[in-house]
Amino acid sequence: MTFYEQAMKVRTEKNGILEVLPRVTVKTRDDLSILYTPGVAEPCREIAKNPDASFDLTGRGNTIAVISDGTRVLGLGDIGATAAMPVMEGKALLFKLFGGVNAIPLCIDTKDPEIFINTVKLLAPSFAGINLEDISSPKCYEIESRLKAEMDIPVFHDDQHGTAIVALAGVLGACRLTGRDIRTAHIVMNGAGAAGASISRLLLREGAEHVLVVDKMGILHKDLKGMNPIQAELAARTNPENRQGTLETAVKNADILLGASGPGLFTPALLRMMNDNAIVFSLANPIPEISYTDAKEAGAAVVGTGRSDAPNQINNVMVFPGIFRGALAVRASAINEEMKLAAAHAIADLVSAEELRDTYVIPDSFDPRVAPAVAAAVAREAMKSGLARKQRDPEDIRQEVACDLQTLHQRLDQQQ
Repeated sequence: MTFYEQAMKVRTEKNGILEVLPRVTVKTRDDLSILYTPGVAEPCREIAKNPDASFDLTGRGNTIAVISDGTRVLGLGDIGATAAMPVMEGKALLFKLFGGVNAIPLCIDTKDPEIFINTVKLLAPSFAGINLEDISSPKCYEIESRLKAEMDIPVFHDDQHGTAIVALAGVLGACRLTGRDIRTAHIVMNGAGAAGASISRLLLREGAEHVLVVDKMGILHKDLKGMNPIQAELAARTNPENRQGTLETAVKNADILLGASGPGLFTPALLRMMNDNAIVFSLANPIPEISYTDAKEAGAAVVGTGRSDAPNQINNVMVFPGIFRGALAVRASAINEEMKLAAAHAIADLVSAEELRDTYVIPDSFDPRVAPAVAAAVAREAMKSGLARKQRDPEDIRQEVACDLQTLHQRLDQQQ
């Protein structure tokens, strides 16, 4: 059977891939009295006096919402809120399996950003964080920006920031291998949508000084007409030499080429225009801008894609479970740029100098060290940034996450 056929089979047999399980048992009248009425009144009274107590007295403290309006689902486009639910379920599954974070999939049936924003805000008492998913551009920027400003729990648009963090981790590893300094490397980002814009911003935040962003209109520059606000911002912050032209113009003598655009847009001839030992990350999914094999044959020293059937997979699953687990562990009020950079470095640093090679510049998605390392780094940075409402030892968090995941997978294995 194909993956599509198997996906239909398992969801038909299981009626979905998630369920809610209790953490306690109810076997006696006393159990019922303690866990429901009348006993439940006491935690209600405590929370009424101190709403923050809900993080400790309920499951809220380790529970997030995975929320979409279904307007940009994977490569399927605007398929609507109802049809987006399988993806939100899948994302919730990954939060639990890779980070030990409880996640509830929610699809909001509106294309109006204002209604979406207000609905998410009304849900805030139930959750410790919000993961936005599969929302079309440009409204995804407004939605995230407003929610971050108007809520006091972490709000994270994974399509933007998860992609950017793992891409930066891969670039850091590739630069180590090829002996480059990201600050002086000449970098081309093809694609100025949600993912491409976020990757560009994080590269700049890391210190990259020579970044060109290319979109359908060509190289973004300050005099280019017809840019949207996000593109105009990128044009102002990148391209210090105000270069103009096409992708072909941009890649001449470039060191690093990243794509968050569309299938087949990078040709072998294009890659041969780059400097020796070039780094190429083609992240379009499911079909990249150029395949791993074709990019290597064209002379690229390091190649990464979003696919699991090639080395150096650039996969968001290395980011979102750990980044939320770390933020929740210290009850952070937001996820800032420093926490994102800390996550990228935590991932990249897991590849030792002895292990580093062209087929291994970033850990495997199933490496059990990833989520604990990311959680610890993010928690540390949240405390340093003043966003944490709890102070904890990051190493305790690392060990806690590792232990939780080991216990979870042992329990699941026993159920099989």
